[in-house]
Amino acid sequence: MIPDEVLAAYGFVGAEIEALSGGLINATYAIRGVAVIQCLHPIFGAAVNDDLDAVTTHLAARGLITPRLVRTNDGAPCVELAGRVWRVLTFVPGDTFHAIADVAMAEAGGELVGRFHRAVADLHHDYAFARAGVHDTALHLERLAGHATEAGEGGDLAREILDVAIALPPLPHVPRRHCHGDLKLSNLLFSGGHGVALVDLDTLGLQTLTFELGDAMRSWCNPHGEDAGRVGFDLAIFQAAMRGFRGVAGAIVTPDELRAVVNGLELVCIELAARFCVDVFRDDYFGWDAARFPSRRAHNLVRARGQLALGRAVRAARDEALAIVA
Repeated sequence: MIPDEVLAAYGFVGAEIEALSGGLINATYAIRGVAVIQCLHPIFGAAVNDDLDAVTTHLAARGLITPRLVRTNDGAPCVELAGRVWRVLTFVPGDTFHAIADVAMAEAGGELVGRFHRAVADLHHDYAFARAGVHDTALHLERLAGHATEAGEGGDLAREILDVAIALPPLPHVPRRHCHGDLKLSNLLFSGGHGVALVDLDTLGLQTLTFELGDAMRSWCNPHGEDAGRVGFDLAIFQAAMRGFRGVAGAIVTPDELRAVVNGLELVCIELAARFCVDVFRDDYFGWDAARFPSRRAHNLVRARGQLALGRAVRAARDEALAIVA
């Protein structure tokens, strides 16, 4: 739970707090209608809050709804305690989903992401914090290769992922933009069929739409979710999401960037399969559902297999997806 020192720093001692589930990295709690309290994963330094504050200030000035950083009673951006960073954000009401319900939701999500990108197109900000190795596919595959000789399910799966990775398509050169960095569906809030706001803003930074939208489509276009025993790539959802994005932000992106999304979609599936598989061996990174799985390793095996299967499904539908973005 939340240490008393953290609650006291914000004047929240005695408040009714509930834990929020679904996050893979940060521990998140809510005081409904008031604030969200997070204990950041050790990969995030305190400076990430400076970036969040700068970007969300810009978003709010452009009229977008966004969580905002809440400072402590002493004006600090966060609390550092026992080697962990705690911070508070304003509470934004809305509904969170882990699977796209229909094409209308996909289009609404695409429009929300388009509004974000249109808003940050004129942002000038030098990021104080950057995660090391983000979408460094070669690095993730290299880490996985270090476990490929091991016996058992994990080793077999590692070798299978590495075999599929050999045929990944090349990525075209496209410009870097200010990006959210982790547009899985659960990081979008919806209300009344409309996209309200993007949340989980620790991954803000300069990135390409290849990965920004490629990772979004990886999450959105598999209606069964990461933890299901079966996967699928839904082209209708892909088409609706890209239609929503282009309808709002089409004027600021290039045809090459849109085509690159298809390459990025396949790549991030295989990259994430590699990352989940590495955690099968290291057992120290991703959060896991103890109610459904006996261990983090067991959960990550299911996730890695699912992402590998999704990557293969995307590869099979590559021509149709390219026709949609064209």
